This record gives sequence, structure tokens and C-alpha cells, in this order.
Amino acid sequence: MSSEILTPVLPESVADATVVTWSKKVGDSVKQDEVLVEIETDKVVLEVPAPADGVLTEIIEQAGATVTSSQLLGRMTIGAVAAAPKVEAAPVAAATVEPQTAPAARKLMAENNLTAADVDGSGKQGRILKEDVQAAVAAKPAPAPVATAPTPTVAVTASGSRMEQRVPMTRLRARIAERLMYAKQSTAMLTTFNEIDMKPLMDMRNEYKDAFEKKHKAKLGFMSLFVKAAAVALQRFPEINASIDGNDVVYHGFCDIGIAVSSDRGLVVPILRNTENMGLADIESGIAGYAAKAREGKLDMNDLSGGTFTITNGGVFGSLLSTPILNPPQSAILGMHSIQKRPVVVNDQIVIRPMMYVALSYDHRIVDGQGAVTFLKTIKELVENPVRLVLDV
Repeated sequence: MSSEILTPVLPESVADATVVTWSKKVGDSVKQDEVLVEIETDKVVLEVPAPADGVLTEIIEQAGATVTSSQLLGRMTIGAVAAAPKVEAAPVAAATVEPQTAPAARKLMAENNLTAADVDGSGKQGRILKEDVQAAVAAKPAPAPVATAPTPTVAVTASGSRMEQRVPMTRLRARIAERLMYAKQSTAMLTTFNEIDMKPLMDMRNEYKDAFEKKHKAKLGFMSLFVKAAAVALQRFPEINASIDGNDVVYHGFCDIGIAVSSDRGLVVPILRNTENMGLADIESGIAGYAAKAREGKLDMNDLSGGTFTITNGGVFGSLLSTPILNPPQSAILGMHSIQKRPVVVNDQIVIRPMMYVALSYDHRIVDGQGAVTFLKTIKELVENPVRLVLDV
């Protein structure tokens, strides 16, 4: 029974997709749920599995093709078995006497993949000379071009060691570029900064991380505390958790926080939903699950859709200070950075403390400077006194 292989149903916000690669060739046998083809949208790579055991019989849309929702990609025959390859006996070559070959000629023949049958010897008794091989090389026709799938990379070499490569953007990279330019051009973006003394949080983590992991089967990191602090602060400052829709301001009664995650394909932002109701263990498990799915390319549309606020941590790459760019239509984004020991004044004494710079970029159209500064100060106070997160004070 023939079965059609279709493009997955795409969300309304995604107009089309690109066929990335077929993992099977026509005639190959496939197992149920085995990946047949990968489709790339501007957000994720979607895998199209086989609906049942069978044989792939036709590929209609090759790698690089642009396809739309539910478009026919190929066909397979359900229940069929791939034919066993035929083994043909090799023809017995007639006994031949190879002419003598000069050493220099033999070396040149090997370099050009020639045999004695390819060269007419002009020496005594048909001996092949170097000049004969050179003549055969000159007369050898150029190999016919092999039809292959178009490659996305074009390399241009000039004067030996100076090389340039021209590589088309992936859909995800092009989408990132488009959204960043939109954020810069369509929002009144400003950034406010503060710094956080991480010692209280680090002390708490060192004291309880083993017990936390033993009980919850999840590692206790810093990101979960920042997510929890952000959820508390977002409820106190609803304009930070709002977005602009035309001439309206939409205030969200939930805190869906996006966590920027780096993957091989670029930056993706999966969403932790209803973080105002999540405990630290739930947050850590959610972040770990998204990170694993990002590495494996398993994130789907639902993982990346929506979000009312975003947190990005450039500190894992060594960033000391940066200005994060808004993720429209959200009105703010929190940037974390690397922790460094610095001299600071505590109770009129100079002490060495592990400090982190934090940045809040916000849309000044709906967030006033006072609200942004106070929001970030609230994050600072909650992280520097993590007991307040537990007591919600």
C-alpha cells in the first residue's frame, strides 16, 4: 500500500520551510518512526518519521527545496521489503602481456590513474616511455561533471593562502537577523545596569546542592534562582511583563520566561511557562530538558512559541558586560554575566566579593526608567538574599 510523505503542519506564523536532507534513498527499507527527511523552518528543524515499516519508493522534493504546510515530499510502500542487491560474477579477464614500462613512465602513470592499456608505447618492442604517458595524459578527456545536490557553500581562493567563503544564511540565522533589526528599529530600547553580590547565593548553593540533587534529581544552578527572582519581580511590575499590540498594551497575568540557549544552529529561546507557580526543582528540570533538546535538535514549535520575558546568560561564555537586545513583542530582557571577584565596600569595609553585572534592556514606550531601575534593583535584592525567594517577602 502506497503512503504519502507530507510536510508537517506548520503554524500560521511560518509561511514555508526548507528540505534539509533525506536520511534514506529511494529503494531503502525503513522502520516505523525512523526519520525519513528533515525540514527546517525559521525556528526549528522538524523531523518527518516513517508511518510504518516499508520501502521508500519516491522522493519528490529534493534537499534545498522550499515547501509549504502538508506539501507532498515523497512516497513509500507500506509493508514492502527492499530487494536484495544482485551479485554479478566478475568477468574473467583475458590473459595479456603488459609491455615493459620505464620507471619514470610508471610513476607518471600512477599519478594520473593510467594503466598500460591506456598508453601506446613508442619504445623498442612497445616499451612505454615517459613521453608516451605525457601524450596519453594530454589526450585524456576531462571527466564528465557529476550531478549532485547544490551545496550551500561557495569558496573563492585568491593568491594561494587568501580564501573567502560565501555561505547562505540558514533560515534560523536569517530569522534571528530579521528580529534583531526589527527590535532595534521599532522599539525605544534603553538599558539599565546594576551589580549583584553573588556570595549569599553561592554559599546557599554550596550548602544545599548535594541534598537538592539527591532529592529532586536535578542540579541546583544559578539560573533557577534568577528565573524565580524574575517571576516574583514581574508580578510586582506588570509593565515589565506586558507587550504592545497595535495601540494597546497587553498585561499578561502569567510569567512565561524564555531562556536563551545556544545550539549548533544558533540561539534559540525555549519558554518556561507559568514560572510564578514553579519551584526551583521544576525550573532546573525544565532548563536541563530544553538544553538537551536544543543540542539534539529536538525542540518543537510549542517549545519556542510565546513568552512574556527573556533571560540570557552571556556569562557562560565569559561576557563581563553587554547590552541584550529585546525579543519582540516582549518589553524587557534580563542579561546575566560572568562572576568575577572584585573589591567592594561592605559595612564601610573593603572586601573581596564574587560580583556579577546584570543588565535590563527595556522598551521605553511602555516601561518608564524608574520602573526598569526598580525592577532590576528588586532582582538584585532577591538574589542577594535568597531566603526572600523562599518566604516571598
